[in-house]
Amino acid sequence: MKTTATIKVVPARYPMRTVGAIVALFVLAAIIQSVAFNPRWEWGVFARWFFDPVILSGLGQTLLLTLIGTLLSVVLGGLLALARLSSSWLLNSLAWGYIWLFRSLPLIVVLIILYNFSYLYDTLAIGIPFTAIQWGRFETINVLGQFSTAVVGLTLVQSAYTAEIIRGGFLGVDHGQYEAAAALGLPAWRRTLRIILPQALRTILPAGFNEIISLAKGTAMVYVLAMPELFYTIQMIYNRTQEVIPLLMVGAVWYLVITSVLSLIQHLVERALARSERRSAINTARVSRTAKRRQVPQQEAIHVPLA
Repeated sequence: MKTTATIKVVPARYPMRTVGAIVALFVLAAIIQSVAFNPRWEWGVFARWFFDPVILSGLGQTLLLTLIGTLLSVVLGGLLALARLSSSWLLNSLAWGYIWLFRSLPLIVVLIILYNFSYLYDTLAIGIPFTAIQWGRFETINVLGQFSTAVVGLTLVQSAYTAEIIRGGFLGVDHGQYEAAAALGLPAWRRTLRIILPQALRTILPAGFNEIISLAKGTAMVYVLAMPELFYTIQMIYNRTQEVIPLLMVGAVWYLVITSVLSLIQHLVERALARSERRSAINTARVSRTAKRRQVPQQEAIHVPLA
């Protein structure tokens, strides 16, 4: 007669993990207590200014700069990335020089130079270099104002980083995909948009959203142009009221809100992309199984001996 021994499964214990969690909760509670119950943070002042129309107007300028800078840097960065991947040595060299220059210069330096551009050049002319042929002439002081200077400066710097992100995404696609796309006989632009780009997006999206978040925070640099975006507006208010800490906390919380929303958008886009990839893989497998079922087995030929 066989006896069946009962095996008792005991879950693994991690005492140090429990100790670490308790210490982390203790530190978090201490931080919350020190911030929430310290009267010097002046949370009443924070609440009074958080939804003030002046603050909201500066926030709107920050969001607008982020949106326009993102769109323009994606377009310009995409063109630069394609130039870097081009077989033309001239396009490759020019794109590399642009990226090298604007990744080397601090954003604040670019903004100050652009703001003083009218001092360097009185007019901008469209024509043929080294000739007297011109089709248009514009006064630089009328072209580059505060807002346009901020947009141009943010776009010039951000597009250099965006170009490298896009180029890295394209280089991450297996070379066999390029060969397979070329074998289909599709035009180059269609191969890039329909076959290569969807695969490169998996690499481009995380780094790209990080750059958008950095751009949203980098808009604070345009305070050197005396443009009333969020950070400059807060500076003007606390210079007048001397309520520095609560007003800085107003800006910090609004920047936290912006980055949190962008992080949520990134999560939703990545999840939708992953869902579409799984759907595509399931459909491919289903089509493959259906094709195998429809295959008719070939019958062997029967040889009949002749009498």
